[in-house]
Amino acid sequence: MTGACRLVLLAVLMFTEVAPGQTGAPGAFSAPIPANRAEVAATFDVGAAVDAYLAKMPPAQRARSDAYFEGGYSLQLWDFLSTVIVMWLLLRFGWSARMRNLAESLTRFGPLQTVLYWIQFIIVVSLLTFPLTVYEGYFREHKYGLLNQSFGPWMGEQMVSLAVSVVLGAILVVPLFGLVRRLGKNWWVWGATLTIAFAAFVSLIAPVYIAPLFNKYTTLEDGRIRDPILSMARANGIPATNVYEFDASRQSNRVSANVSGFAGTLRVSLNDNLLKRCTLPEIQTTMGHEMGHYVLNHAYKGLVMAGVLIVIGFAFLNWALNSSLARWGEKWEVRGVTDVAVLPLAAILFALYFFLLTPVTNSISRTMEYEADMYGLNAAQQPDAEANVDMLLGEYRKLDPGPMEEFIFYDHPSGRTRITAAMRWKAEHPQSTSAEEMARPLFTER
Repeated sequence: MTGACRLVLLAVLMFTEVAPGQTGAPGAFSAPIPANRAEVAATFDVGAAVDAYLAKMPPAQRARSDAYFEGGYSLQLWDFLSTVIVMWLLLRFGWSARMRNLAESLTRFGPLQTVLYWIQFIIVVSLLTFPLTVYEGYFREHKYGLLNQSFGPWMGEQMVSLAVSVVLGAILVVPLFGLVRRLGKNWWVWGATLTIAFAAFVSLIAPVYIAPLFNKYTTLEDGRIRDPILSMARANGIPATNVYEFDASRQSNRVSANVSGFAGTLRVSLNDNLLKRCTLPEIQTTMGHEMGHYVLNHAYKGLVMAGVLIVIGFAFLNWALNSSLARWGEKWEVRGVTDVAVLPLAAILFALYFFLLTPVTNSISRTMEYEADMYGLNAAQQPDAEANVDMLLGEYRKLDPGPMEEFIFYDHPSGRTRITAAMRWKAEHPQSTSAEEMARPLFTER
């Protein structure tokens, strides 16, 4: 899905993150447990332990990871600018008004006119942003060795994503413009409410109806891995009966897991790369993190916090639309906020709003991810396995950013932040030390 489509659909409302957690029995230790833990914590050098883990990644791979992640900073700007430019073109040259006119010429039924406009809109926007999409999602990923797909399968997924955008977008824009036409100046209040409800709806159906369009999800059958995960779930009050795995290796070699869904469709899943590349303690620690999301109700909290931002965004949208249309509406042939041809202008304004809020939305997500990290450390008691998983995530996330860099650009804690938390926890729990995890090589020079 293009950046413009995501902004129009507001599909960035749930925090179904990919991140490490913690689980399982404590690892082996090579020395007796000291009687005075405070003394051990005082003598354990957390900084040196963190540096030792960071040193596991060869310099060439570290440089490649840093370059990939830092390049994403400018891509955020280019995604924003491409959205603004494409939407401005639709307004400036009257293409949006022509799409509306075509829809009106085909039917007199208002909701169907909105659907026909939306279909034209999403196709035109996808075509105009395709050069950036193919560079960002295909060529650049191959350049850094992060994509396993050839162009054909990758393009097939883009078409599926487009079809999903058409359907979900229609589900949102038809009632949204219906509200605008019926409620007058107070439309934005109910428009925000509808959008929040739409976000909950998408999160509800995503694990069951959307995610399987891109990957095959099956229940995890390996009892050696499944049973400890379910045991930890029960111990933490999670009524889990299944753990799901999905074939992410068809797209990339990235290790990941996630908690997705809402209410009755909430599920915890791990990808096949995690199963292939990680030890049992590392798998358990990852699932502990995801259980933290569940127990801490992050899906619901994320929806509430996103809802606050949406309400504020709609208030801004109402003011900015009226101001902009008063000045340029006639030139663009847009009749007012009730006219579906206003959608490109709304997309520009929302793009600006969420672009400026990037540090805020990232901080919300990063805070919940850190909470899940801490929950997972206490549930799984595997700090060395946690550090290893954090290092594997460093294949595509810069491990050691500056403080402001992390604040602005990171929606997850950085590798250094996460490993520091794990080593600080380890200092207070010396019996959790795992010599095997500490010594395990993670990378080979490429």
